[in-house]
Amino acid sequence: MLATINTNNSNVTIDLSKPLDISIVMSDSTKNPLAWYLEKPEITPVQLGDWTGKVSQGAAVNFNNISFNPHAHGTHTECLGHITETFHSVNDALKSFFFMAELITISPVLIQQDYVLTLAAIKQKLKGKIPKAVVIRTLPNTLSKTTRKYSNTNWPYLDHTAAAFLRDAGVQHLLIDLPSVDKEKDDGALLAHKAFWNIPKAPRKNATITEFVYVNDTIKDGSYLLNLHLAPFENDAAPSRPVLYEIA
Repeated sequence: MLATINTNNSNVTIDLSKPLDISIVMSDSTKNPLAWYLEKPEITPVQLGDWTGKVSQGAAVNFNNISFNPHAHGTHTECLGHITETFHSVNDALKSFFFMAELITISPVLIQQDYVLTLAAIKQKLKGKIPKAVVIRTLPNTLSKTTRKYSNTNWPYLDHTAAAFLRDAGVQHLLIDLPSVDKEKDDGALLAHKAFWNIPKAPRKNATITEFVYVNDTIKDGSYLLNLHLAPFENDAAPSRPVLYEIA
């Protein structure tokens, strides 16, 4: 099913029957990816007295409570409220949902004891293209990313100068296949977050960062239409489902 969508004052045609989902499923399972020292999400039937909200146990419906943390348990989109004293909701930050996006694949560079996504690599891969959204896939890129336990692993991170470059170029939405754009343990510096959101100089309230995506190797680097949808939580972050579409 072909559809023509106007974005950035230009029309693009996509095939809606061929979505490329780059989100990670959240589940009550030991296979769920984890970060920030938390255990897996919990999805459990409601218990009210003798009644259990589970059809297999006699209820008319399945009626579950879900306990999770968007930052630790899977694909999520966050706004500057993630690091500000003043409350900002990601539900207010994102008001449109289709963007031109560039998918780039980067090998982190070993700098001292850290693996870093550098400014030079970002510039080289973008090749002068400045879309509204940039999706970063890191190497090595294995399916284990969908189940990995990231706590205490010192994962690769985005150099703050690269984040500042993307900000200054006009990139509004940054997506990455790591639990955070920043170093796992940085004593709260959060340099890449602050650079991308331009905090405290001129905070960008409508810019978002999406973390914990997974981009299969079958999806090639290049230009796509991104459909970025998230659950409507009044919170600094919410679970999200970014989907790419090839441009016809």
